[in-house]
Amino acid sequence: MAVVTEPQPPAPAGPPPAPDLGRRRVVAMSVWAVAFVAAWLGIGLPTDPAYAFVWIWAATIAWNSHRPWRSHLSFARDWVPVVLLLVAYNLSRGFADNGATPHAMELIVADRFLVGWATGGQIPTIWLQEHFYRPQVHWWDVVASWVYFSHFVAALGAAAVLWLRNRARWAAYMRRFGFLCAAGLATYFIYPAAPPWWAAQNGLLTEVARISTRGWKAFGMHGAGNVLNAGQIASNPVAAMPSLHSAWALFVVLFFLRATRRRWWPLLLAYPVAMTLTLVYSGEHYIIDVLVGWAYVGMTFLVVGLAERWWAAHRSRRAPAGAESADPAGAAPQAPAGPGPADPAGPPAADPSAVPAAR
Repeated sequence: MAVVTEPQPPAPAGPPPAPDLGRRRVVAMSVWAVAFVAAWLGIGLPTDPAYAFVWIWAATIAWNSHRPWRSHLSFARDWVPVVLLLVAYNLSRGFADNGATPHAMELIVADRFLVGWATGGQIPTIWLQEHFYRPQVHWWDVVASWVYFSHFVAALGAAAVLWLRNRARWAAYMRRFGFLCAAGLATYFIYPAAPPWWAAQNGLLTEVARISTRGWKAFGMHGAGNVLNAGQIASNPVAAMPSLHSAWALFVVLFFLRATRRRWWPLLLAYPVAMTLTLVYSGEHYIIDVLVGWAYVGMTFLVVGLAERWWAAHRSRRAPAGAESADPAGAAPQAPAGPGPADPAGPPAADPSAVPAAR
C-alpha cells in the first residue's frame, strides 16, 4: 500500500538574497550629486584633471558602494597614471611657444578660403558674432557654455563608465586617448598657432569677444565658471592647432558609434558639430583648427589600431614557439590564452580580466 504525501519545499540553501542595490545606488548617487552641485557653486567647475578625477572616483564609489574597498582602490591604481599624464600635458603646453611669435595669419587665410564664399569674405568667428553676439545673454550662449564645459568631463566620464563595465575596452580607449593628446601636444611645439581672440587683440582681425563662459550669467551663477575662467587666463595662447576640444568630442563619439544603434547616430554626431559651432562662435578656434583636430582623430584610430594588430600577431608568433621548446615530445602547441587587444567599437571581451577587481 502506497502512501501519497505532499512534497516538502526544499530547504533554503546558499547566501541570503542581496540587498536592494537599486535603492542603495539612488541614495548614494543623490548624495554625490548634491555634493557636486555645492562644490560647483562654491569652488567652480571641475576643469582641472586632478579635481575632475576626484569627482569621477567619488561617482564610481557611489555607484558601487556595495563593493569592497580594494575594488575602489584599483580605480586609483589604474587612473593615477592617466591623471599625471593630463597634468603634465596641461603644464607642458605653457612651454610650447618658447617666446616665438605664433602662427595666425595663415589660419585666417585658410578660414576665408574654406567658408569665405558663405560669409562675405569674413572668417566664421566674426560672422557668427556679428549675427548672434549681443550684450544680453541668450539661450544659445547658455548652450554654448555647457557644450564648452563638456570638453572637460565627457572624455573622462566615458572612460570611467568603460572602466566600470569592461577594463579591456577601457585600456583600448585610453591608448587612443593618450596618443591623441601626445600628437596634439607635439604639434603645439612644432607649429604654435594662436586662436581668433589672440589675433584680434594683436590687430590681425577686427574685434573678437572671448565668450565661451558667458552663458552662466543667465542663471546668476557668476562663480560657476571661476575655475574655467582662471584656466583660460593661464592657458597657452599658442595651443590652437589642432583643436583638441573638437578632437576629443569626435573621438568619444567614434569610439562608441559602431556599438550604438543607428537611430542614435544623428544625436551622437551632433555633439562634435555643436562643439565646433561653440568653439568658432566663442572665438576659441578657427574652422581649420577643427578640421585638423578631426584628422588627428582618424590618424589616432589608424595608428593605434595597426599597433594593436601588430602586437597581437607578435604575441601569437612567439607563443607557439615557446610551447614547442617547452614540450620536446612534440605535443601540439596550445593557443595563447586570453583575447587580443579589444576592438574599440566591437563587443566587450568576455574574459574575467576585462572587469575591475572584486566585481
